[in-house]
Amino acid sequence: MSHMKHNINRRKFLGLFGGGCCSILMPSCATVPITERKQLSLIPEATINRQAAAAYENFRSKTKLITTGSQLKEIKEIGKKMENAVSAFFLNKGEKDPTANFGWDYILVDNDKVVNAWCMPGGKIAVYTGLLKVTKNTDALSIVMGHEIAHAVARHSVERASQAMTINIGTAVADIFTGGAVSQARNQVGNTTGMDIYRIGIMNPFGRKQETEADYLGLIFSSLSGYDIRESVKLWERMAERNKGKEPPVFLSTHPSSTKRIENLENWITEVILKYPPIST
Repeated sequence: MSHMKHNINRRKFLGLFGGGCCSILMPSCATVPITERKQLSLIPEATINRQAAAAYENFRSKTKLITTGSQLKEIKEIGKKMENAVSAFFLNKGEKDPTANFGWDYILVDNDKVVNAWCMPGGKIAVYTGLLKVTKNTDALSIVMGHEIAHAVARHSVERASQAMTINIGTAVADIFTGGAVSQARNQVGNTTGMDIYRIGIMNPFGRKQETEADYLGLIFSSLSGYDIRESVKLWERMAERNKGKEPPVFLSTHPSSTKRIENLENWITEVILKYPPIST
């Protein structure tokens, strides 16, 4: 019975996240950890990680950072718990740890106007002080960090860069293709470093499928790390409140709308708490 339930759930999740591989390109297929979604992978992950590390160092050297204090300490503590929990989870299952070659690092950007965080491939993470005004507590911050780390664990940047290669699109066409949703994070990094982040594929805007997948995996990583994932719904309610009147209709954006996101999270929370309890590391 439990096996059958697992299959139904897996089918439900794959229905939601969809496949990402064309049968002709099967040799270039990878599988996303946990969701088991097939994704296109034409570029070595090591290459993207190397480019990301260079862009991250460049960004860090040119940005106003907060380098001491309780906020940075909290970010690093959440990050360390997640690093350990994710690795232990895959180790316990006897599976390859997708973060084995990550060079984890955390910075706190001194910018109260920007409500954002991002994680470059390979575990290079930035949190902006503006985000902390909305997260308000450790559990909520873990939800955002789990989501960003999930993009890296699921190799979404490799996938986006691979998709762009197959249709050989330039930036302008790509922006139309993704509904104009060139992510705020990519522009911030690109403007600060003077690097063409789009061309090297580090922070291509993610599609809605990938955003939803990152929400799901992020919940799992937060739960495995011992945080209260019920806070995710309250966090997105605060985000929705803050964005009142500014949020585009769901079909115009690659991000799920706050309403859709909250609905997804409410559907997942109980199952994730039961299936992915805190892991001892």
